[in-house]
Parts: sequence; C-alpha cells; structure tokens
Amino acid sequence: MASLSVKFLAPNPWPNSKNFRLHATPPASQTVAPPASSSGGAADVDALRLEPRVEEREGYWVLKEKYRQGINPPEKVKIEKEPMKLFVENGIEELANIPVEEIDKSKLTKDDIDVRLKWLGLFHRRKHHYGRFMMRLKLPNGVTTSAQTRYLASVIRKYGKEGCADVTTRQNWQIRGVVLPDVPEILKGLEEVGLTSLQSGMDNVRNPVGNPLAGIDPEEIVDTRPYTNLLSQFVTANSRGNPSISNLPRKWNVCVIGSHDLYEHPHINDLAYMPATKNGRFGFNLLVGGFFSPKRCADAIPLDAWVPGDDIIPVCKAILETFRDLGTRGNRQKTRMMWLIDELGIEGFRSEVVKRIPQQELERASSEDLVQKQWERRDYLGIHPQKQEGYSFVGLHIPVGRVQADDMDELARLADEYGSGELRLTVEQNIIIPNIENAKLEALLKEPLLKNRFSPEPPILMRGLVACTGNQFCGQAIIETKARALKITEEVQRQVSITRPVRMHWTGCPNSCGQVQVADIGFMGCMTRDKNGKPVEGADVFLGGRIGSDSHLGEVYKKGVPCDDLVPLVVDLLINQFDAVRRESEGGEE
Repeated sequence: MASLSVKFLAPNPWPNSKNFRLHATPPASQTVAPPASSSGGAADVDALRLEPRVEEREGYWVLKEKYRQGINPPEKVKIEKEPMKLFVENGIEELANIPVEEIDKSKLTKDDIDVRLKWLGLFHRRKHHYGRFMMRLKLPNGVTTSAQTRYLASVIRKYGKEGCADVTTRQNWQIRGVVLPDVPEILKGLEEVGLTSLQSGMDNVRNPVGNPLAGIDPEEIVDTRPYTNLLSQFVTANSRGNPSISNLPRKWNVCVIGSHDLYEHPHINDLAYMPATKNGRFGFNLLVGGFFSPKRCADAIPLDAWVPGDDIIPVCKAILETFRDLGTRGNRQKTRMMWLIDELGIEGFRSEVVKRIPQQELERASSEDLVQKQWERRDYLGIHPQKQEGYSFVGLHIPVGRVQADDMDELARLADEYGSGELRLTVEQNIIIPNIENAKLEALLKEPLLKNRFSPEPPILMRGLVACTGNQFCGQAIIETKARALKITEEVQRQVSITRPVRMHWTGCPNSCGQVQVADIGFMGCMTRDKNGKPVEGADVFLGGRIGSDSHLGEVYKKGVPCDDLVPLVVDLLINQFDAVRRESEGGEE
C-alpha cells in the first residue's frame, strides 16, 4: 500500500505569512464561470473605529489603555498578566510547584489556574473536581496515532476514577483528571509524541477541523490534512506559542472542507474554506462568522473572496488580525467575530482583511464551487471501501464520545494490528480506523471491543447521538448529559421503531458545546419546574437543525421540559416528525 503520510512544512515562527506556500494536488481543471459580483455595501463606520485597539509590547499583543473602559472580566485578567507567559516563559513550572490551596490565596495565581491556564489547554474543574483539570489537545483533522493514543491513556490511567477521555465535537481529544504538579511532565510527554495542548482554550483558535476521510475517500474533493496541519502549525507557531494571535476578543473556529458531505459543518465556523476552482486554479471560497453563544447563533456568510490553495495562511492571518485589532471586548456575549462583521458590514470587514494581507489584494469569490449542492450525506459508520484498492476503513460508534484508558489502549492495538497505526476522530464523537486490508476485516469485526463497546453498526438512534461533557465534570453545565442522553435514547428505542437516522444532540448549558442547533432534535440544559412546582433539571428542546448542503440552524420547539418528561415528548416527535412507529406493548399497562 502506498504511504498515506503527508510531509508538512516546518516554517520558522511565522514572521511574514506571504512566504508560506502549501502545495496540494488540485482536482482536474474545470471551466470556471465569471466571479460572482459582491453583495452588500460597507457600513458607514467612523474612521476612528478602524484604529486598532491592541498594540505589540515586548512580543505580546495588549489592549491599549484608551480602550480599557467597560471591558469584560477576562480582558482584565489578560491585562493584569499575559497568559502566554505561562508557556512561552515557562511560568507553568513555578505554578505547578505551589499547592492549589496556596494558589487560591492570591487573586493573581487564582486567575492563573482558573483562566490563564486555558491558554495551555488546561481547564480547572473547580466546581465539581477541585484541583483537577481537563486538558484539551490540538489534533488537526482529527488524525491521531496509536502512540499518541497510548500516551494519553497512560496519563489518565494514573488518575483512577477521575481519569477518562472524550472525543469532542471539534474532532479532538480531551483528557480528564489531570492535577497541576503533573502538568510540566505531561507537556513534555505530549511533545515527544507530536501533540500539543497549546492555545486550545479561551480567546484562541480552536482545533482546525477537516474531512475525517481525508486521503482515503473515493469521493473526496481534496485531501484536507495538509491544510489543517498548516493552520495548526500557524496558530501555535509549531507548538512554540504564537502570541500574535493569542489575544483575540473571543474564541475562533476554522475548518477546511474536503468532501461533498460537509462533515466539517462549515456553517458554524468563524472561517470555512470551501473548495472552488478559478481560471483553472484550485482554491477556496471563504465563509465567515458562523458561531453559537447563549444570546445568539448565526450561520456563516460568504466573504465574497477566493484564495488559491497555496495561500490559505495569509488570509487566515489577516482575518484573525482584523478580529484581534477591531473586535469589541465589552459584553462577553457580543464579542464573537460575527458581531464585528455586523458592525462593519461584510464589505467593510472584507476591506479591513485586505489591508492586512501582505499584497493587499483579495480575489472575489469564484462561481465554480466544487461542492455538489444536491448530495446525500454518507454515513461513515461501518465498513467502507477506500480509494486505495484492497483497503477499507471502519467507522466505530463511541457512545457519547466517552472512552476509558483501557479502551484507548485497545483502539491503539487495533489500529496497529489491522490498520496503519492511525485513528481518525469525527465531530460526531466517533472514531474511524483507516487503511485496513480487506483480508483482515472479518477478524477485526470479531474483536471484543467492537462486539461489546464500540460497534460499527449501532442502533439507528444511537448513530447520531452527541453529548457535551455535562455537569459531571463541567462547572458551566446545568444538567448531566452523557449518561442521561444514553438512558433516554435507550428508553425511546424500546418504545418506537424507526427506519431513518435522527441526529439528537445534548448540551448542558447555552454555550452549546453539544451543538444542539445543528441537530434534528436538540436538548439544551436548563433548570425548570415539574408539575408540582419543584425545581428540577430540564431542557429546552430544539427542532429542525440541518447539516450538509441544505444546512441551517434549528429553533426552539419547547422550553423548560423536565428531564423526566423527555421520553414521551421525544417519542411523539419521532412519530409525528420522523415517521417512527410505536412498538407493540409487551403486556401489562403502558
């Protein structure tokens, strides 16, 4: 079998983005229609509004004094002490030697563990697991190796019942149970296996998402792995830290689309690269501004821009710098990039991006979109042939994304024994084993892990089940999600028979890490009252989210439903909206 490894560029700390070139093999040249005309005019923005609000000081970007009135608490924390110093200047070594109880006695160090460590991918679980942290990894395109998986398993195993891992809705790993004294050693171990947790939380760029079938998909448009890897290298300056884009007004998501299936969910990313040709050249049209928040959710919109495939970094850098320089830093609920786009207008925002591109030029969008609009999204669970003759990939269902150390070791063993030592994580919290010789498929399917834990053919309602962390570990979550999602789905399956997939997503709070707005049926945690007026855990129920070529966000169907009342509500929805049929009672009263 030909090697599927990709050789990536290894640039220096990104001083001049115009020097970066990535060479991917484009699809065959196609006839390209004239570029679409731009739509929408620039907003009437005062010139003073376009003055950058940040400035560089000693290698870090800080908010100027005259813009510090009315800023939100995280902005004050960043001004008080630069978070990146914990990594770039090795402040984590000193912090890790201080007992948590001592750290709590000083506001500065308390903010270190509760806020600034998120720049290193460490999230303190103060509310439910005092002194323990979740660590979020960068994993561009969701590609991980058996060695990386084993290392992460070894980390969480030492924490006993507190240790576990999750596959996230941004195609990466989160490991749980970490204690501060272990962090310096863990960071060294991550580096040895080619991983980093740097700049994966708070006001940074999240994990770059790509096609989980990149390089093996017979129907793919382009292999997204070189692009997502280059984006990740840029964001973290090759895991050394990139302070030029670490002080954003809020978090920022990016994806590169590689197939007609839109597995990457471009409409909910701040920047989405959409494959398109122009004058015989391969490149990407750009969508910008998609996001979720407690107060507002928005679909990404066209920037009316096209970039050659070799030039994805300069435009990404320019968009990030526009957001960094001009984004508002007051009300935390109004600081995502779409709020800036609204204020400047799409043409005004575009012109600011152009100013920050080295050549100060950005081509208008191409009309030759390579993504087919009428395309039935494929299911990657189960066995599927690869583009490489004689090989297949197997998609495994990971119930609500939760894995234990033993599971990870077994997954690594299966990847080595049956595949090429590689695993692919997906935004639906599942895992794909690629590069399996067809002659080995039968033996793989007999493995106990596939029989007992991670089935390639799960029940139809389990296939599309997604759940965020929930209040088992997350202090912001209002309700427990993972166990509840499984329990309610199991009960619903006993009551109805259904032949079409239905995607059900759970999120513990309005931050919507579980992405309920893109689900057929979504559940957002809240507190409500039962029929006796007693406060209980509940959910706002969403309906009608779509993914793929006709993607749009769902809307609230019913607010404040007690969790104990969700089964009959879901049963009715499935019968009335999704052609389910009620199963015959097995006797006794219903």
